[in-house]
Amino acid sequence: MRSMRLAAQALSVALVVGLLGLLIWKVAQQIGSDNVAAEVSKGETPAAPDFTLPRLDGDGKLSLAGYDGKPRVVNFWASWCLPCRDEAPLLQDAARKYQGRLVVVGVDYQDFTGDARNFVRTFGLTYPIGRDANGSLLGRWGVSGAPESFFIDRTGRVVAHVPGAVTKETLAEGIQKALG
Repeated sequence: MRSMRLAAQALSVALVVGLLGLLIWKVAQQIGSDNVAAEVSKGETPAAPDFTLPRLDGDGKLSLAGYDGKPRVVNFWASWCLPCRDEAPLLQDAARKYQGRLVVVGVDYQDFTGDARNFVRTFGLTYPIGRDANGSLLGRWGVSGAPESFFIDRTGRVVAHVPGAVTKETLAEGIQKALG
């Protein structure tokens, strides 16, 4: 009995150490790598990488390039993310308030389709949303967790980045930078 308990404890410690190592590796990769978030944190304004994703909010595909020439907010989120629930109404309000002048684009990632669609219905999201099922965009954009938002000006340059949930203030600041 005692040996089984010791084995379980050892396994638990090994699992925690392994997860900690994975976290440290991921953070180190993003700090030193070439991605949008890292470039913006250095004061640069990189070009927003284009993407084409299946639409979560309807049929067809969602392409970021389809909104070229318009300022955009790209928000990475997931239904399992609690802070995403706090910011969803703010993003929907911004999409409505700036309609015609700015486009809010949602990217749901590493999520179950049904859960994500339920999230969209629950919060009444009407802006375009794509589904990145396997998180293929995360590395290039430098997304390290949900939620994260990127603000793109009309020339396609990323002018601001908010890691974590946006607040009324950070959303307004990012939108003003995107609108120029």
